[in-house]
Amino acid sequence: MTRIALLQMTSGIDPEANARTIEAAVTDAAKGGASMLFTPEMSGLIDRDRQRAARHIVPEAQNPVLSAARVAAHDAGIWLSLGSLAVKRESSDPAETRWANRTFLIAPDGSIAARYDKIHMFDVQLSTGESWRESAAYAPGEAVVTAETPLGRLGLAICYDMRFPALFEELGQLRCDAISIPAAFTVPTGQAHWHLLLRTRAVEASAYVIAAAQVGEHEDGRQTYGHSLVVDPWGEVLLDMGGTSPGLGFADLDPARIAEVRSQLPSLANRREISKSAAS
Repeated sequence: MTRIALLQMTSGIDPEANARTIEAAVTDAAKGGASMLFTPEMSGLIDRDRQRAARHIVPEAQNPVLSAARVAAHDAGIWLSLGSLAVKRESSDPAETRWANRTFLIAPDGSIAARYDKIHMFDVQLSTGESWRESAAYAPGEAVVTAETPLGRLGLAICYDMRFPALFEELGQLRCDAISIPAAFTVPTGQAHWHLLLRTRAVEASAYVIAAAQVGEHEDGRQTYGHSLVVDPWGEVLLDMGGTSPGLGFADLDPARIAEVRSQLPSLANRREISKSAAS
């Protein structure tokens, strides 16, 4: 068994306060026997006032939350999947000023083992009146990213990515043993689709899905759904942290479960290319 921890957060507009929450969670996760800690999307800053947020969005080398997280992981001697941070991108195009929504996978020595920029931008108009245009401030990533961890091969995705099966088909074909999907889901979309989509993605990839989430009412006025989940390769929910409170949760993952499910339902091995039919 491999023990992991998930931090369910109510991140605010002060990166230093969010960093302290992450530091404490790293320490507590290690004390609880976890070899890895997973945090939500936008762990370092949630602020829909982009003018105010811009003061805190810097290149990753200058990001205080990332620096604190790396030190904490090193001191505790555990892996840390920092769900995502808003960072300034390194771009050769001076006209491209959009930021990146970036996951950082931090090794126990404090080094950055992998980075993933969110590919799919949350550009929606909900019936509740909520409107989100992530692409106005963030540039989409382009690369599928995996890395070797104590869980085996870990695939990286972020929030809205979960609605796009092609990404998870690719992660499945890369034989990921687990997939991290940190999120800051809205309440109406969470109530409708959160559990459904995450269980589906686990079944499709025959892999564990680990989804650390934001929860509750944030300083910028938004509300997030919570329900940080761990789902096994059969689609069974191993951990659901509920939709009311932040906190730390633990789950024990059995690597033998992956092989068991893949031997019973070898959908990854049975996959065939489907040719496009000619238009009539």
